[in-house]
Amino acid sequence: MDKTVVKFFDSVGSFFTGSDVIPWCDSDIVAASDSGACGREVAEAEKGSSDKLKSESIMRLSWALVHSKRPEDVQRGIAMLEVSLAGSNTPLLERERVYLLAVGYFRNAEYSRSRQIVDRCLEIAPDWKQALTLKKAIEDKITKDGVIGIGIAATAVGLVAGGIAAAISARKK
Repeated sequence: MDKTVVKFFDSVGSFFTGSDVIPWCDSDIVAASDSGACGREVAEAEKGSSDKLKSESIMRLSWALVHSKRPEDVQRGIAMLEVSLAGSNTPLLERERVYLLAVGYFRNAEYSRSRQIVDRCLEIAPDWKQALTLKKAIEDKITKDGVIGIGIAATAVGLVAGGIAAAISARKK
């Protein structure tokens, strides 16, 4: 089969399956209690480790939370990142936190907010491939939602027009 045709069918398939390029995180890693790897690490860091170690372990937990499949985990990760963003003392750390915040909003299907935040991330690092990939994924989701919305509206208009035509046809008989 021609490569163009294969590419077309792959793109149509990914459009309908909703696949994206942002990784997911397993629930055993995400678990914020003592049973989860990241949760354990944060709990241990809270017991007297340096501020740098605490910050790093909270950053890893935030990463795991915003990449979780559970919406409540994603929401918790967003909250943690918003609080920790004020403490970003280097551009690299700010870039990472802003990016993760954009991922969290993307996971929550808040695409316009995610796009605003990823744009902020690209102001810090314009050529960062992860942020550029996330921005494309956001734009693809917005486009897909728009196409689906138009399809639903067109179907509704078609049903209404069909109903009116049937009523007029029935009235003429």
